Amino acid sequence: MKRFQQKVVVITGGSSGIGLASAKLFAEEGAHVYITGRRQAELDAAAEAIGPNVTAVQADASRVTDLQRLYQQIRTQHGRVDVVFANAGMVVGGAIGELTEEHYDKQFDVNVKGVLFTVQEALPLMGAGSTVVLNASIAASVGYPGSSLYSASKAAVRAFARSWTADLKDRGIRVNAISPGPTETQVFEASGYTAEQTEATKHHLAASIPLGRMARADEIARVVLFLASQDSSFMAGSEVVVDGGLTQV
Repeated sequence: MKRFQQKVVVITGGSSGIGLASAKLFAEEGAHVYITGRRQAELDAAAEAIGPNVTAVQADASRVTDLQRLYQQIRTQHGRVDVVFANAGMVVGGAIGELTEEHYDKQFDVNVKGVLFTVQEALPLMGAGSTVVLNASIAASVGYPGSSLYSASKAAVRAFARSWTADLKDRGIRVNAISPGPTETQVFEASGYTAEQTEATKHHLAASIPLGRMARADEIARVVLFLASQDSSFMAGSEVVVDGGLTQV
């Protein structure tokens, strides 16, 4: 029996990276997966890669009206949500002294506001036994230069997992967070880094990891499925760090 047979899964930022890798695995495990993203061409390509058990919805996770439209479509088509993977995120770089209000709004609208309303708008469709996985980051626990906004936004996501576990325990909804280390995705390019900045950043990060490389997106996705499944039935409010030993050694 597949772990997510006939389950309905929502993944924001599901057109690339960890979101896409997770969507593929959920679909292979029998789920119908709803993925969101801002760019239709990328969504179409992702849907083709995932296969028949997917619905791609163009939506910006930072816009509550987009999320409400997403869940209204799910209500009409399936009537429920079993798993939410609040994955959409971005990196806004800049050292203290250089930051602007625009930097702050851009970072927190996606990484914090987006996560909050991705989950809150799903709750009317979620019942006992459903699960929420939040994509945090090891950046919430360490200090990298020029990343204070990103780190703070991911610390907020980690705090959500704790507080929402207390809020939702009587409803039988589990909330956990995954904190990946450096992962081979397009997040730097999507966040405005030049090709040279991206390559230099990836090289620096890989050199600092005990396993000697960055993670593949599918390696992170397998842990997402673990947290979303009954394999993790006694985990709630937890953070699972998947970083190749970077913060552990």
